[in-house]
Amino acid sequence: MIVEIIPAALAGERLDRIVALIAECSRSEAAQLIAAGGVQLDEEVEHIGKRRVKADQVVAVDPSMLPVAGGPEPDPSVEFTVVHADEHLIVVDKPAGLVVHPGAGNPSGTLVNGLLARFPELEGVGEPHRPGIVHRLDVGTSGLLAVARTSRAYHVLVDALAARDVGRVYRALVWGHLANPHGVVDAPIGRDHRDPMRMAVVVDGRPSRTRYRVVREYRTPTEVSSLECRLESGRTHQIRVHLSAIGHPVVGDATYGGVRAHIHPPRPFLHAAALELDHPVSRESMRFESALPDDLAEIEAELVANDSGTPD
Repeated sequence: MIVEIIPAALAGERLDRIVALIAECSRSEAAQLIAAGGVQLDEEVEHIGKRRVKADQVVAVDPSMLPVAGGPEPDPSVEFTVVHADEHLIVVDKPAGLVVHPGAGNPSGTLVNGLLARFPELEGVGEPHRPGIVHRLDVGTSGLLAVARTSRAYHVLVDALAARDVGRVYRALVWGHLANPHGVVDAPIGRDHRDPMRMAVVVDGRPSRTRYRVVREYRTPTEVSSLECRLESGRTHQIRVHLSAIGHPVVGDATYGGVRAHIHPPRPFLHAAALELDHPVSRESMRFESALPDDLAEIEAELVANDSGTPD
């Protein structure tokens, strides 16, 4: 279940629009989900999509009940790198620009479509519209992603993520120099009350924690810092929102104030660089690493060449 509290900015909107926003699906799919009993309003199943919601009402959506027309189709043309694959677990290195699973506006050509072409047994593992997927990366974020190859692995990995037993480490380049070389951003994240299409630090959001460590500081051509960020929760846009909230948005992040002069990456400078977990069946401790892709590595190399920096 995905649970959200209706912000004042969305008061008076139809329930089907709210569900489409939460579940990242079309309005027609949202209407079908509501009709099927997959949506609760203040802990009561609601079957009427045109009902108007009120501020502070609680909406719970079960995305596993989303209608799937035959399920995602295999697509061998989708490009991504498989870092590890065994009987139960797959770890992939997702390129920037690739959507993880089908949804509104992206019915095909996603990582899931590519995974099904290489690993057809994923069909039936987890949620029908995103088989095998236990966590996600934003479309503009590159890096490591764990995929469950069996139902047994799926349930173990979902529980491990909920218990914060999976280490997810990101590399980020942010504007400015932070006051402390390491720290924790502990602030709830939810829908922005002024713009529900964005996430924000809000009082009624869900608990969220991001640890950071300054890897290197640069002063030329402008003040920026390279960070290592470790998720202790997994909210939508969490690192981007938290870093923006403390005044150091991710370089290149147009949504959260990261587009400025001097450095112009083609996307937010954010990369899922390491993944640490116990194997879902053998319980072996595993760690995977991914180097910065070329588009971000070129920017970092230019910064190093033009500035002596301050190693941590």
